[in-house]
Amino acid sequence: MARLTALILVVVMSWLPLREAAAQAPRPAAGGTIQEITVDGMQRIEPGTIRSYLLVQEGDAFDAARIDRSLKSLFATGLFADVVIQRQGNRLLVTVVENPVINRVAFEGNKKLEDDVLRAEIGLKPRVIYTRTKVQSDVKRILTLYRRSGRFAATVEPKVIQLPQNRVDLVFEVNEGDQTEIRNIRFVGNRAFKDSRLREVIRTKESRWWRFLTADDVYDPDRLTLDRELLRRFYLNRGYADFRVVSAVAELTPDRRDFFVTFTVDEGGVYKFGAIDIEARLRDLQPQGLLKKVEIEKGGTYSSDQIDQTVDLLSIEVGTLGYAFVDVRPRINRNRETRTIDVTFEINEGPRVFVERIDIIGNVRTLDRVIRREFKLVEGDAFNAAKLRRSRTRIQNLDYFEKVIVDRQPGSAPDKTVLRTEVQEKSTGSISIGAGFSTLHGPLGDVTLREKNFLGKGQDIRAGAKIAAKRSEVDFSFTEPYFMDREVAAGVDIFRVTQDNQDFASFDSKTTGGALRAGYPLSEDLRQSFKYTVKQQTVEDVKASASRFIREAEGTTFLSEISHSLLYDQRDSRVNPTKGYFVRMTNDLAGLGGVRYLRNSVRGSKYFPIAEQTVFSVSGTAAYIFGIGEDVRLLDRYFVGGEDFRGFETGGVGPRDLSTKDSLGSQWKYIGTTELTFPLGLPTELGVSGLLFMDVGSAGQVDAKGGNIGDSGSLRLTLGTGILWVSPVGPIGIDIGVALLKESFDQTELFRVNFGTKF
Repeated sequence: MARLTALILVVVMSWLPLREAAAQAPRPAAGGTIQEITVDGMQRIEPGTIRSYLLVQEGDAFDAARIDRSLKSLFATGLFADVVIQRQGNRLLVTVVENPVINRVAFEGNKKLEDDVLRAEIGLKPRVIYTRTKVQSDVKRILTLYRRSGRFAATVEPKVIQLPQNRVDLVFEVNEGDQTEIRNIRFVGNRAFKDSRLREVIRTKESRWWRFLTADDVYDPDRLTLDRELLRRFYLNRGYADFRVVSAVAELTPDRRDFFVTFTVDEGGVYKFGAIDIEARLRDLQPQGLLKKVEIEKGGTYSSDQIDQTVDLLSIEVGTLGYAFVDVRPRINRNRETRTIDVTFEINEGPRVFVERIDIIGNVRTLDRVIRREFKLVEGDAFNAAKLRRSRTRIQNLDYFEKVIVDRQPGSAPDKTVLRTEVQEKSTGSISIGAGFSTLHGPLGDVTLREKNFLGKGQDIRAGAKIAAKRSEVDFSFTEPYFMDREVAAGVDIFRVTQDNQDFASFDSKTTGGALRAGYPLSEDLRQSFKYTVKQQTVEDVKASASRFIREAEGTTFLSEISHSLLYDQRDSRVNPTKGYFVRMTNDLAGLGGVRYLRNSVRGSKYFPIAEQTVFSVSGTAAYIFGIGEDVRLLDRYFVGGEDFRGFETGGVGPRDLSTKDSLGSQWKYIGTTELTFPLGLPTELGVSGLLFMDVGSAGQVDAKGGNIGDSGSLRLTLGTGILWVSPVGPIGIDIGVALLKESFDQTELFRVNFGTKF
């Protein structure tokens, strides 16, 4: 204890002299005036530039707050890596360390994104001041680009290479990583539809090996937003008026390689249409006549698409009655207890607005007039919303643009509007190369070059070549969709076809010719076409053992033919129809030199949607040809079977020389088909579906006298099944058909592969 007390006394005695010395030392004045400002450390920047950022000048008082703000002001310029401000007596010393200047910006390790793409995204450029903040900002921008392309595992590390004169090279080392794919898509809350069905509705897909040609299995947050809307439309069109997507969550796995996507939905109940009514508030407009045209039925499942279609229908119908300004709006009354929705279509007089101007932007290659001629409205017309929607659809159907946006903007006066049309062009040229096998033609290859918007004028030019073991074809076509600035599609075709018919008729044929054609709409659904064809036909390489009727046809003939066609089409799609119908009637007259005949044919189909992706169709074809003052020649007859009558070989149905088994063709035919197309449970994007079919029909009559000819004209019937595949190289069909009704001289065929046939 005594030692501790002594130690404390020693420390206290030592500290007192030091305290007195510090008290007696001179201190700098707390106030005072800045007599001089000295700047040190600059290399490129002038001292005057640095002084200009200071909030104090020579002659000002020393103010600690203003000096502190001056320090922050210099840092905020981004010109300096470090700044120190010190007071030395009456002098203010500013010492700076300048940030280096970027000499070059480079990228390493990037393969999926080109240097130009990355360079356009970042803010740092050569001769720009380098700062760490800007570097980190650019790193985030680069990572954002990679995430948009589905690479969430990408990393970016900036490297700085010091150079003389305070310059640096900036190198972004990129590790792109693999694409972050969708491992699994789950749905929570769905009872009416299975997860597998809803996965077909949305655009985002689970990663599978067959999706190597698309990026739909790569995570994209924008696509997820689209998926929410697709689900909403899907349910609304099936009666679920209360449906909503509660959440759409994407969870990244710990290794950052895959995503789990979960959609939580609230389906609600199914609603039916209740009372359907029309309230017309236009003078002398009777709603009873319009109500008959409404296709919505009371008790039917509610569908938002049907309401939109009815609005367009009523707008057009009222417009044809002479009412220029029409506003049709559906008023919906939802009864949650009875699960019914009453719809009243209010027809009011729309605002008297006229189209002042149509502005078109975004078209770099496509001429303005190509877009403008698709408008159902022109400058000076009374504005009509239904015609505007129809115009947008017509522009989209051109298939020249990735995006089409048509909206209204105020005009120069309250009663005028400007239609602003924004388009984003896409590539319209294509080169398709296909290969496959056909039972009729054998192994085949197909090369086609096409430009749908030639020189931006909307012209369609096509050249193709098909080479097969038993058929080769070279053709060229050109179409002007608005000939002489009228809605007339005019075109020219040139072709040469060689065909090996040895298997069923013991001869080969060559056809060379060309055609001029023109077609125009008579109404929205009715189209009329004319065509003039000139061709030279040759029958050659006739076997010595061939039928005498074929040997007599050997040689070359000239054909001059004019054709007329009417098409009434109300299908929902011409490529893959699910409902609606079409009827086509064609008349061909040959006789302006060479062969003379009259040929008439009619063809039609009706489609009935049965269930999701299941369609039942009924089709029929009937045709008849007769010579004018002469017999119908061999190449002008119908060789029925194969693609148009499954279960029979090409030329397997109809008149036949019983001595040589050669098909002679027929002068009339009729074929009826019923077909059921249904899904096979495979992913929709594979384009594979199954079918059941029944073909029934017959063919007969041939201008030939004498000989042993089998020609009964009796009914034939085939039942079968098949697979349809819309492959990347063209449609492929595989059919298995069993002929249940046939003649003894018919040639049947159990299995058939069709390449490039219609589905």
